[in-house]
Amino acid sequence: MEAGRLLFARPCSFFYAAQRIDQLPPVTDVPEVALCGRSNVGKSSLMNALTGQKALARVSHTPGRTRQLNFFDLGEGKLTLVDMPGYGFAQASKQVKADWQGLMFDFLRGRPSLRRVLLLMDARVETKPADRAAMDLLGEAAVAFQLVLTKADAVKPAQLAKRLEEVQAIAKRRTAAHPLVIVTSSETGQGIPELRAELAALAG
Repeated sequence: MEAGRLLFARPCSFFYAAQRIDQLPPVTDVPEVALCGRSNVGKSSLMNALTGQKALARVSHTPGRTRQLNFFDLGEGKLTLVDMPGYGFAQASKQVKADWQGLMFDFLRGRPSLRRVLLLMDARVETKPADRAAMDLLGEAAVAFQLVLTKADAVKPAQLAKRLEEVQAIAKRRTAAHPLVIVTSSETGQGIPELRAELAALAG
């Protein structure tokens, strides 16, 4: 926990964006952790909560606004956070499908520095086909991923416990999935220290 607190007390800043595979920054020895999830899952809010910066990742009320890979330097070379485009929104399903089968897959498969993907899932709703498709893609790319529940503050305890049980069962069935599912709330700070500690264990 303390290592996580110290790591995320350090500066975090945007340094690169890529819309095509040939635009990716060169691979270095700095470990990378990517965040992905359905549009409106609360990815930007979680990024901001983790780093303690309210405007690091732009929070949009328009689902699917992020259409590129955004790279953030944490702790001056300790860890790179990668904000991936959201998936599964109706307005641009064809574009998302193309992204996730093209640039996203190439990125996931071709980054030896990518240590883990955090796959965010909304605590308020059931697992969607798009979430399962993303897990399939991560499995195909042989990338380790960890399931993170968001917006836990908006769910009653009994409903949250049931949702957590469901997601833990999914994690057990997926060989690429980390066994620990972390429950978070960007509003209350629930799970943020635990997630920081997980990421600190991966940092250089």
